[in-house]
Amino acid sequence: METFINQLVYFGFFQSLFLLLVFLFSKKLRKSINGYIAFLIFSLTIGLIGRIINISEVFGTDFRFIAFSEFATLFFGATIYLFTRSSLNGKSFVTKDLRHFIPGVVYIIFVVFVFILPSNEVIGARANSGELQRTITLFMGTALAFNITYWLMSLNIFIQFQKKLKNELSYSVQSRFFTNFLVAIGICLLSWTTLYFLSIFGDQMIERNARQFIWLGITFIILLITYYGIRSPELYQIAPLIKPKKYAQSKLSNADLDVLKSQLEVIMEEKKPFLNNKLLKSELAEMLGVSNPEMARLLNEKVGMNFFEYVNYHRIKEFVSLAKTDKAKSLTFFALAQEAGFNSKTTFNKSFRQLMGSSPKEYLSNNSVE
Repeated sequence: METFINQLVYFGFFQSLFLLLVFLFSKKLRKSINGYIAFLIFSLTIGLIGRIINISEVFGTDFRFIAFSEFATLFFGATIYLFTRSSLNGKSFVTKDLRHFIPGVVYIIFVVFVFILPSNEVIGARANSGELQRTITLFMGTALAFNITYWLMSLNIFIQFQKKLKNELSYSVQSRFFTNFLVAIGICLLSWTTLYFLSIFGDQMIERNARQFIWLGITFIILLITYYGIRSPELYQIAPLIKPKKYAQSKLSNADLDVLKSQLEVIMEEKKPFLNNKLLKSELAEMLGVSNPEMARLLNEKVGMNFFEYVNYHRIKEFVSLAKTDKAKSLTFFALAQEAGFNSKTTFNKSFRQLMGSSPKEYLSNNSVE
């Protein structure tokens, strides 16, 4: 088992080093890859160096070198949060963001003065008195609390982003990557937390021995996001899609909203803007001659749907109409749905079931058209 773990460490180290070099020497990739990914890889490389030195015994068997692997511990959470924020909210780096890394720097200084600089005699005395174990327990508890906090902040950004999507876009955006990414990080942190409390109330070596597996798990997750950052950088460039045009605010009376609702229905029936499978709320608002906030108010107060639901409601009506034509005989359900403006089979099926109370096949069977 130890040999297998060591091989994973070597693999992770050379992968992180390779990706870091690719990032440094490719101008094209530097422009397309999120800069926070590069910092994550840099942190991983530093952390893995400590493990490489320790297991290779280049400088002997001095346990102090393994402490280098802890240098990246408090950088994970903050960088994952900033990476998620920049990808989903379009927040670019500003100098004040450096404050998120202050705890990580303090953590490194702590490691240096507590675990690296003291002599073997001092470390031995601390171990015998139990002080060393108490320090490690406090040390790991702080790291866990810090990283979990930032993970929760990242999760909140993602949840708010999902809500914003349905208020601005009429189509599905491939955000499954971030779902999987945050779930994977959450599983690692949950496992680490469980082992941490088991070590407090049981065998103190449990968490210490298992930590390397969790650490390697996080390492490979981050290497994976870097790989996808190189292969498909558009996965991280979602924020620009949901930046609506800015309009001057104006007040509309209840009567005004009733008139606009009627005008909106005429537009949807005659011009069929929903056939554009990437229709934005700002585009529909411009067609109606109102601001983006006014469109949101109109949909919320007079229609009772968000933008995503409203547009897909008209697409489903169009689908049902198309299903009655001769053209439907030569097309699949999803091909018809695409004709009606849908760009995702999953979105079509889910929206249809929510609105009609059954699947497209069941609905058309129960309402058969000659």
